Amino acid sequence: MQNRDIISWNIMITGYGIHGLCVEALSLLHELKASGLKPDDVTFIAVLSACSHSGLVIEGKYWFSSMSQDFNIKPRMAHYICMVDLLARAGNLDEAYTLIQRMPFVPDVSVWSALLAACRTHKNIEMGEQVSKKIQLLGPEGAGNFVLMSNIYSSIGRWDDAAHVRSIQRHHGYKKSPGCSWVEISGVIHAFIGGYQYHPQSTSINNKLQELLVQMKKLGYRADSSFVLHDVEEDEKEQILLYHSEKIAIAFAILHTSPSDRILVTKNLRICGDCHSAIKFITLLTEREITVRDASRFHHFKNGICNCQDFW
Repeated sequence: MQNRDIISWNIMITGYGIHGLCVEALSLLHELKASGLKPDDVTFIAVLSACSHSGLVIEGKYWFSSMSQDFNIKPRMAHYICMVDLLARAGNLDEAYTLIQRMPFVPDVSVWSALLAACRTHKNIEMGEQVSKKIQLLGPEGAGNFVLMSNIYSSIGRWDDAAHVRSIQRHHGYKKSPGCSWVEISGVIHAFIGGYQYHPQSTSINNKLQELLVQMKKLGYRADSSFVLHDVEEDEKEQILLYHSEKIAIAFAILHTSPSDRILVTKNLRICGDCHSAIKFITLLTEREITVRDASRFHHFKNGICNCQDFW
């Protein structure tokens, strides 16, 4: 580009960040400064988000401090959400909680939700309950917060508490969005809902999924039942996990693409830990590159490894 404005720089930094390329994102920030342009508040949202996706806590703290001290940019709620997300994802839940309490404005549902999501990841039940109560007082914005709390309880086997949260969710009239994944084959978009087994090609898809499951187990895969939200037998949990939407989409793509083709799946929710683990095994079995674009970032799987380094 002959003329690079701040918008083009911000877009590139954001792009690198959601692909987990934080080093490249920070390198662009230095190039931006060297070009004579000044970063704006959106630039720092992109930078802090990139640090969050890669777990670069020290770098994130530095740039959060620098934006006000060196560039005279007052942090907005969006910047605090990025910092809470960065700290909490990295396991610094107490520090994230303290940051929320010290914000110069009243915390909203979004910033508490960022902390609640990390409580699910790190299985911090006590803090999760505290945060959930604060969200209820503010008025939840949708089903997501109920789902997170229900997931926290389910992950440690507190099924009665999980059922109680779902009951409150239904009472408030919030419906959970089903997991849905899309894959494009020869210019046609194919959509799959988790657990839905009535696709015209469901028989061949199911056979492929069962075949993959057998082969993955031989390589050491074990289904992570903590991501099943219902109190059922272990073998049933395994089957529930097998029919998550991203796995169905990948099985369909394997059946309808060349072995040399890279598979790209888009998902409306965050990828679960079991699917993340399973896809790494699938890339080993099929020697395919698989990319999953979930609600948070791009996951690039190759040779049994994801570029997120299991941090998302």
